[in-house]
Amino acid sequence: MQELHDAPLAPLTTFRLGGPARRLITATTDEEVTEAVRAADADGTPLLVIGGGSNLVIADEGFDGTALRIATTGFRLEGTRLELAAGENWSDAVARTVEAGLAGIECMAGIPGSAGATPIQNVGAYGQEVSSTITEVVAYDRRVGETVAIPGSECGFSYRHSRFKADPTRFVVLRVRFELEDADGLSAPIRYAETARALGVEVGERVPVARARETVLKLRAGKGMVLDPEDHDTWSAGSFFTNPVLTEAEHAAFLARVAERLGPDVVPPAYPAGDGLVKTSAAWLIDRAGFAKGYGDGPARISTKHTLALTNRGSATTADLLALAREVRDGVRAAFGVTLVNEPVTVGCSL
Repeated sequence: MQELHDAPLAPLTTFRLGGPARRLITATTDEEVTEAVRAADADGTPLLVIGGGSNLVIADEGFDGTALRIATTGFRLEGTRLELAAGENWSDAVARTVEAGLAGIECMAGIPGSAGATPIQNVGAYGQEVSSTITEVVAYDRRVGETVAIPGSECGFSYRHSRFKADPTRFVVLRVRFELEDADGLSAPIRYAETARALGVEVGERVPVARARETVLKLRAGKGMVLDPEDHDTWSAGSFFTNPVLTEAEHAAFLARVAERLGPDVVPPAYPAGDGLVKTSAAWLIDRAGFAKGYGDGPARISTKHTLALTNRGSATTADLLALAREVRDGVRAAFGVTLVNEPVTVGCSL
């Protein structure tokens, strides 16, 4: 277990932003993780858990406590059952399951970050979410002081949400277990229209699982959503805002604002979200509110490839990023009456 003091945190995030931590511990085993968490809890030290750093916005002032970087390793595949240590690189793990000919997470290829973060956000992309394959999450429960195994059915999964996100200081994820599908080398049914178009198939069809992964990687790369140190469009947290989920009344009011602003023939994206709810597109809202790709004239700007990504052009501060995020959020709310919610976790700062 490595320990550093006054340690820079910016290099541990995909935004490459944020000040130092008073103390940084890097843990390489589950035992080291739980030991560090117990020690911090015992002496009342604030604790920040860091995995791949792809979903963090850390204040310029840094973190006055212990930052715990989870660098555990472990990939175990037995038949269709997969177990990943929390510190495993998610994109690499997806590639290995595809190489094994298994389906279920192939459309989440290229998502940056570590496996331990996937149940927290209920990570998803291109028609797949981890909630559909997670069978169990092994975590250290800080409330009871012991390691617990939580069935997937008890994780409280919903769109970009879980019980872990709802109670962020209680659990530290150690391992995630999945049940994948052996479909004779074929993917899961393609659920996302954009993916189906790129593949030249109908929604619901299957394709070779490797082809599905490769297609998703190309789609993501075209939007600056695959990490590349030389491409500042990837110095981001991917999608900065979640897609809004509206009640029927909110959706009706939204449609009225769209008709008033853009004309009665303009129809915004709408997807059923269950229980009378409708999900619309944050990217569409941002673009139609006047924030195009590349928007901004400072060191923090909207990606030149995708309106949903806010980026560090190389010299930004967290304050610069948050100022841009607030401008976009407030502009969308003024235009359409919908308030966007940030997807990344903010540490020592807020939108």
